[in-house]
Amino acid sequence: MMRRHKKLRQDAELDITSFLNLMIVLVPVLLMMMVFSRITVLELQLPELSGIASQDAEQLKNDQLEVVVRQSGFEVYFPQGYLLKNLPLKDQQYDFAQLRLLLKQVKQTLLNKDIDKKQINLLLEDNIDYQTIVALMDTARSYPEVVAASVVPAELFPAISLGDAPPAREGL
Repeated sequence: MMRRHKKLRQDAELDITSFLNLMIVLVPVLLMMMVFSRITVLELQLPELSGIASQDAEQLKNDQLEVVVRQSGFEVYFPQGYLLKNLPLKDQQYDFAQLRLLLKQVKQTLLNKDIDKKQINLLLEDNIDYQTIVALMDTARSYPEVVAASVVPAELFPAISLGDAPPAREGL
């Protein structure tokens, strides 16, 4: 009779040192390669309704400032329905610099009459691309101003409303 001897087996130890070393290197590398995105929320408001009255200071507060965006350029109306200026495309691009300058002039004129207007209506034709709308909102909201040797955003018309553009008038 032969005796069967059981061989004593030793339990294998789990060596995770090399795995931990890999994780120590891999995690910071992956974090450095990650793209951090910033989501900006653009707040919109519904346009206010205004009645027809005389052009006193109270009426100027209620009048609507409108920028109509067409395929041919910008039309700025103030008060509502009165064409202040037509800004055609410049080199097949919208002229945001001229629009910002005109909006600054309107804001300064209103401030000189002690009116702090914050509302603006952006009326868009069909097929205006998204990037143009965002650039238009940024242009209408603020402009860069130099204060004490640093550039800060100065407020123009932060309360922005969007709407559909009226049909183009003949002869404009």
